[in-house]
Amino acid sequence: MLGPTVPETRSIPLADAAAETRTGDVWLFRGSSGADRAIRVVTNSPVNHVGVVLALDGLPPLLWHAELGQSIRDVWTGEHHRGAQLHRLTDAVGVWFHTYGQRVWTRRISIQVDRAGEDEALRVVNELDGRAFPRTMALARGWLRGRARRDTSLEQLYCAELVAVTYERMGLLDSRRPANWYDPGKFWSGNRLQLVGAELGPEIEVTDIPEPELQ
Repeated sequence: MLGPTVPETRSIPLADAAAETRTGDVWLFRGSSGADRAIRVVTNSPVNHVGVVLALDGLPPLLWHAELGQSIRDVWTGEHHRGAQLHRLTDAVGVWFHTYGQRVWTRRISIQVDRAGEDEALRVVNELDGRAFPRTMALARGWLRGRARRDTSLEQLYCAELVAVTYERMGLLDSRRPANWYDPGKFWSGNRLQLVGAELGPEIEVTDIPEPELQ
C-alpha cells in the first residue's frame, strides 16, 4: 500500500504559477522514493510533502517548509541547513521536481492575506527556522499522538506540522487540533480542510519546471 492515488488535475507552467501565487497558498509534492512512500503509508496521504507560500512585497515568492535536505540556501539565515527552511519558491520546486523526482501541485487561497497575517507568518519563521525534521519513527509516533489529540514539542517539525502552526498563528486555522494531527494529505482537497475565513481552491499541477540554478 502506497497511500491514496491522486486524480488528474488541470496544469499550469511554473513561471505562471509563481507569478500568480500569493501568501497562504499551499504547494504539495508526491514522489516515488522509499521515504516518500513510507510517509504516505504512515499518514495514509496521497502526497508526502507540503509547504506554504510567503509572497512579500518586493521579494520573489518564498516557500516555507520542512525537509531533510540542505541543498538550497535558506533565505532567512543565508545558510544551508536541514529542517524548517525558507526558500525561493522556484528553487525549491526545481529541486523537488528534478532532484527528488516529485510531482508538484498548488492550491490557491481564496483571500488576500493582510499585513498582520504576513507579520505573524514571519514571526513563525523567526521562531522555528532551523528546527529539525523528525526521523520516520519519530514522525509516526508524533502523528499517532496527534490522532489522539495529544500534541508534541515543536523542537522537531514535520512539514505538515509547520504549515499547520503557521496557519494557526496567521488566524487561518483554529487550535482545536494539535499541529501533529495534520499530515500533507490534510491539505489535499479530499480532506475538506476547514480554514477560518478562507478556502483553498482545487489542485493545479505545476509543469514546465526548469532546473534550478543554486548557489
